Amino acid sequence: MAPSPAGIWRAWSIEPGVATGIVVLAAWYAAGVRRLWRSAGHGRGIHRRQISCFAAALAVLVLALMSPLDAMSDALFSAHMVQHLALMLVVAPLLVFGEPLLPLLWALPATPRHRLARRWRHAPLLRAAGRPLGTPLAAWMLTMLALFFWHLPAPYDWALSDTRIHALEHLTLLGTSVLFWWIVFQPSGRRRLGFGAGVVYVATAGMLMGALGAILTFAPSPWYTAHLATTAAWHLSPLQDQQLAGVTMWVPASLAYLVAAGWLFVNWLGGEDPDAAACAGRRWMRI
Repeated sequence: MAPSPAGIWRAWSIEPGVATGIVVLAAWYAAGVRRLWRSAGHGRGIHRRQISCFAAALAVLVLALMSPLDAMSDALFSAHMVQHLALMLVVAPLLVFGEPLLPLLWALPATPRHRLARRWRHAPLLRAAGRPLGTPLAAWMLTMLALFFWHLPAPYDWALSDTRIHALEHLTLLGTSVLFWWIVFQPSGRRRLGFGAGVVYVATAGMLMGALGAILTFAPSPWYTAHLATTAAWHLSPLQDQQLAGVTMWVPASLAYLVAAGWLFVNWLGGEDPDAAACAGRRWMRI
């Protein structure tokens, strides 16, 4: 049942699955950092700013999925849009800056960790199967596919009617966005993009998101039946709610992509190598 404005700020929802996942992820990361620092020395491998980024990502994840924003998203498409953008444009890049893979691996005991590394090195077919997902084109296409699919009327209404599909919606939006921003901020190997290509990679994604936001803003009628009877308590018509959501996707979200593209463009003009920029970013994290 969609909530009303009365008492909305007390509408914190502790979903056991979400809460357990966040607690386990935080504990796993912390255990990995502790074990890594004991082996390599305090502050080596993972640095305080990276830990802060990872912690901030989890904090925003809690606000997006368990705060009154989550309750409001049942009633308002505009609130649901803020939730989606928080996952894609705040949580995902913060997770990338937190570089979680190394701590998560170090959290494993030494024997299983070494065994896992050996199996990975001796599994060329498995590496070959996963390699296409790490390419810039695949990351870009998967992110845009998830964005457009979950904002089509039928999949969106389906997600609101089934908690399992709703969880899948959030997971795919977040997962593809992590892959997208990993390409931008952690370039190496097959993921390596020149800065010029990176500008196109980010700018075109921002343009498509802005286009979707504009379509929602100027649509002559509301798209989503799930909100037809839930917006009146908030003094909005379904169309006004959709227009607010469209503007939110169109302007602030496009600005986030513009800032990222601007950073890439400045480095491109400076003639800096992408791998050098990534190393510089890691040095900044050590300060």
